[in-house]
Amino acid sequence: MYNVRGIFYTALVEISRDRKKYIFLTLFLVCVNFFFDRLTKILAETYLKGSGSLRFLNDTIILTYTENRGSFLSLGADWNIYIKYCVLLVIPVVTCIFALLYLVRRETKLYRIITGSCIIGGGFGNLADRFFGNFTVVDFLNFGIGNIRTGILNSADMSVTFGIIAFFIFETRAKKRGKLGGL
Repeated sequence: MYNVRGIFYTALVEISRDRKKYIFLTLFLVCVNFFFDRLTKILAETYLKGSGSLRFLNDTIILTYTENRGSFLSLGADWNIYIKYCVLLVIPVVTCIFALLYLVRRETKLYRIITGSCIIGGGFGNLADRFFGNFTVVDFLNFGIGNIRTGILNSADMSVTFGIIAFFIFETRAKKRGKLGGL
């Protein structure tokens, strides 16, 4: 019979001090993104649900409560439940878990850890809504000037978007320098 506690202890002891820093940073950033998303959604439900919109800076920012039963711009809201489970829950959960495991076990470039953690934390935020809320994700933010506006989104969407954009900017700059260096 295996000594499970001994296996985990050995694995932890073998992790280098630098690796522990990367693991801590990754888990910390994923949690910060996830919990900030949860907090803002709770505040939106508490203060915006059932009330009108709040407008700031000449309608540059509009806070309005809505529930999204699909993904980006309600894509998939009317899909068959089995397709919905696969595409909007199972595949993203597996993807986030594998990405998190990769960051924790292998990644050493700071910009990849930061951007990846933002993407994963935001992803888990919306996945938690879908899982616990019958595929309903709380959205409440709208940005724009005049008729040029975003869809209604949430802080998890912003984390994912920031992470993706920043990742591609850093990767492009690294490739232009001829190497995949980090911060």
